[in-house]
Amino acid sequence: MGTPAGQVITAGPPDAAETSLAARAFQQASMPMSIFDTEQHYLGVNDVAFRIMGGPVQDLLGRPYLDTVDEGADTLGIARHLRRVAETGEPLRYESVTRAPAEGRSHAWNIEMWPVRDGSGEVVGTVVAAFDSTEQHRARRRLALLNEAAAGIGTTLDVVRTAEELVELLTPAFADFAAVDLLDWVLGADEPPALPESGIELRRVAHGSAAHGSHGAAVHLGQTDVHPSYSPPAQALRECRTVLARAGEPDFDRWIAERIAPAPTVRPRPAAIHSLLAVPLRARGTTLGVAVAVRNVHPDEYVAEDAVLAEELASRAAVCVDNARRFARERTTALMLQHSLLPRGLPGQAAVDVAHRYLPSGSAAGIGGDWFDVIPLAGSRVALVVGDVVGHGIPSAATMGRLCMAVRTLADVDLPPDELLTHLDDLVSHLSAGDRDDIGELGATCLYAVYDPVSRCLSVAAAGHPAPALLLPDGTCGLIPVNAGPPLGVGGLPFEAMELQLPEGSVVALYTDGLVEDRDRDIDRATDDLRRALQVPADSLESLCDGVLKHVLPEEPGDDVALLLARTRALGADRVATRDVPPDPEEVGAARQWATDMLAAWGLDEIAFITELVVSELVTNAIRYGVPPVKLRLIRDRTLICEVVDASSTSPHLRRAHAYDEGGRGLLLVAQLTQRWGSRQTGGGKTIWAEQPLPDPAQGLSGGSGRG
Repeated sequence: MGTPAGQVITAGPPDAAETSLAARAFQQASMPMSIFDTEQHYLGVNDVAFRIMGGPVQDLLGRPYLDTVDEGADTLGIARHLRRVAETGEPLRYESVTRAPAEGRSHAWNIEMWPVRDGSGEVVGTVVAAFDSTEQHRARRRLALLNEAAAGIGTTLDVVRTAEELVELLTPAFADFAAVDLLDWVLGADEPPALPESGIELRRVAHGSAAHGSHGAAVHLGQTDVHPSYSPPAQALRECRTVLARAGEPDFDRWIAERIAPAPTVRPRPAAIHSLLAVPLRARGTTLGVAVAVRNVHPDEYVAEDAVLAEELASRAAVCVDNARRFARERTTALMLQHSLLPRGLPGQAAVDVAHRYLPSGSAAGIGGDWFDVIPLAGSRVALVVGDVVGHGIPSAATMGRLCMAVRTLADVDLPPDELLTHLDDLVSHLSAGDRDDIGELGATCLYAVYDPVSRCLSVAAAGHPAPALLLPDGTCGLIPVNAGPPLGVGGLPFEAMELQLPEGSVVALYTDGLVEDRDRDIDRATDDLRRALQVPADSLESLCDGVLKHVLPEEPGDDVALLLARTRALGADRVATRDVPPDPEEVGAARQWATDMLAAWGLDEIAFITELVVSELVTNAIRYGVPPVKLRLIRDRTLICEVVDASSTSPHLRRAHAYDEGGRGLLLVAQLTQRWGSRQTGGGKTIWAEQPLPDPAQGLSGGSGRG
C-alpha cells in the first residue's frame, strides 16, 4: 500500500425527521418570519408572512424586498433597518405600523431583526420576525386620546370653545373630518324641547379636517342643517346611541349623495367617505347634539372598538358642554337679576352730581354680588352706598337684592351711618342663622355715607369695605381714613362713623374691592393707581369714570366692579334760612311771619299760605311737646323744605282725632298739605320736616294744596 495522498469527505442527507421538524417549526410559526441575504433578497418566508404579503411563494423567493412591497415610509424603514443589521451585525427591535395588503387594515408590529452568521462569524443573512401588537397599540392610542380629552376638553366654560376642543382632539388622530352640531336650545336659555318626528335641525358650532381639502364641509359654521330621519346624526339623536355607517349602506349612500351634490364644482371633490361615526352628546340624561367623525383619507374603516372610544370621548365632551351651558344660563339669570336690582336711573337730588359704572365679572366664577345706590334723604341730604356680597352666581345676586332693599328701608328711617350698619349687621346675622347656605357662608361688606349740602359734612361708616377715595378741588387725592369695621354678619363688634367737612366740588369715589384687589397685583399699588387716575383732568364725571376703569382695572378682571363717583355741591345762605324760636306759644305768630317774609324774598309767595300752616303746626308741636332749644329752618331746593328742631328724642306720630277732641289734627293736616313729611333723630334731639313742591313758573300756578 502506498502513502495516502488526500482525504475524501462524503456528505449524506441529514436526518429526514430532523429536517422536517425544523422546516415545519419555521413554516408554522404563529408570527410572520422572513429570511434575507445581505442584499435583502428573500431566502425564506413562512406561512403567516405569505398570508400577510398576499401572493404565491414563487413571487417572493429570490426577489429584493423593495420589489415586493409598495414604496412608503414604513417599507423604506424596514429596508434601512435590514441594511443596518447586515452591516453592523447587531440585532434590532422596534415597533412599526404598516398596512396589510391582504386584510385591508393597518397593523402594529413589534419587529425583531438579527444577523445569521456562518462558521467563521461572518454575517451571511438576516432574519426578521414580527409580533402582532395591534391590540396593544390601539389600546395605548385609546388611552392617550382619553388622557388628552381629560386635559384638553373643557378648559373654558364656553360652549363653542368646548366643541372646538373636541374637534381638535378627534382630528387627525381619530378622524379625517369631525364636526359638532348642537340643538339650538343649548346655545340659548330655553328648556330642551321634544325632538320632532321628521327632520332634526342642528346648528354647526365647530368642525375641522386633518388636511386642507380632505373633506369639504357641507354646512358652514353657525348655520343650521335639517337632518332627515334616516341620516346617521338623526338616528344617533333619536336612539341615543352611536351609529356606525359605512359606504354601501343604502341610507348612508343616499344621505352622503344629498350633502355632496350642492357642493361647488370649482373645488376638487374630496375623497369618497368610506365610514362615519355619529355619536350623541348626552349629559345628565339630556341630549345636547351630535358629534360626527368621518374617514375618507385614512384607509381603515371604523369598527366597533372605535365606536366605544368615540362614545367615551363624546361623553366627556358632553359633560363639559353641559357645564358651559349651565354656567352661561346661570350667568345670564344672575346678570338679569342684578341689573333689575341695581338703580337704572338715579333719583334727582341737589346734594351731589353722580356717575357710576358696573362691570360684571367675565371669569369662570360667574357674576358676583356688587351693588351701589344713591338715596335722597330729608333736608336735601343724600346717602351714597356701595356693597359687595362675597361669592358668585344667583345666590350672591339674590343676597345682594336683600341687602339693597334693607339699606333703602333703613335709610328711610334716616339713621346715622354707624347705626344703619349695626341694624344691617343684625339683619344679616338673622338671615344667616336661618339659611346657612346664604349670607352666612358668603359674607358681605358695605360702605354707607351721608352728605349734607347745607353743612357740607360727609359722614362715612364701613363694614369690612375698602375706604373711599377723596379728590379735593385743589387736585390732591387720598383715602378717607375710615375704620373698616367687621364684615356684615360677624356681630358683636361696633361700627364707627367718620365725619369731615368737604369743600364744594370735592369728588368722593366709592368702589368695590374688584377695582383694586387681584391675586396678581399688590393692593397698595392698585390703590395708588386709583389716586393717580382720579387726578387726571376730565371734562365730566362720566369721563372720569371711564378713565379710572381704564387705568386701574387689569385686562381681565377676576371679580365684579362697582364704581360710584359723587361731586359735592353746597347750598349757600341764599337758599337756607334759620331762626331760633323761643319756647313761648306767642312766638308761633312771629315764626309764621318770618317764614312768609323769607318766601317773599325768594319769590315764592304763591305757596306762602300752605307754608304758614305747616310752620304753625310744627312750631306749636315743638313748643308744646318738645324740649328747648327750638329752631326753624327753611331750605329752598328742588322743593321747599321746612324743618323744626328740638332737643326731645320723642318722635311724633299720626293719629285720628275724634269729633270732640281739641287736638290731634296738626300732623294729619301737615301730611295732607305737603308732598311728604317725617322725622329723624339727631345727636341732640330730633328734626321734624315737611316738603312742598315749588310753583311752576311756566304755568303761573297759584299755591295749591300739594297733597301727596
